[in-house]
Amino acid sequence: MNRRQLIALAVATSLAADAALAQSASAKAAVDAAKARGVVGEQGDGYLGFVSGSADPAVKAAVDEINAGRAKVYKDTAAKTGVTESAAGQATALQLFARLPTGAYYRPVGGDWTRK
Repeated sequence: MNRRQLIALAVATSLAADAALAQSASAKAAVDAAKARGVVGEQGDGYLGFVSGSADPAVKAAVDEINAGRAKVYKDTAAKTGVTESAAGQATALQLFARLPTGAYYRPVGGDWTRK
């Protein structure tokens, strides 16, 4: 990791908290249920993705809402810290991966979907 990515990692804990606040309760509930079914997972770029490739419109809308909130957090963090939005997202993903429950899906940058 380069210096900028290390800085991003240093603020990742607060980023993960900010990202969690960037979602409505209904979107969180829909995504949590989809994660439990193995439909949605966390990606190495800090965004949610579809493990199975498709989901019902309500889940897709919830994922879009949460990803839009995360994008804003990453953009704001990049502006405040001088790291790229990508580095902020990847640093947050590392924190999110560490907190995933057993059985949840995640996909590292450049990797395949993996079940924890």
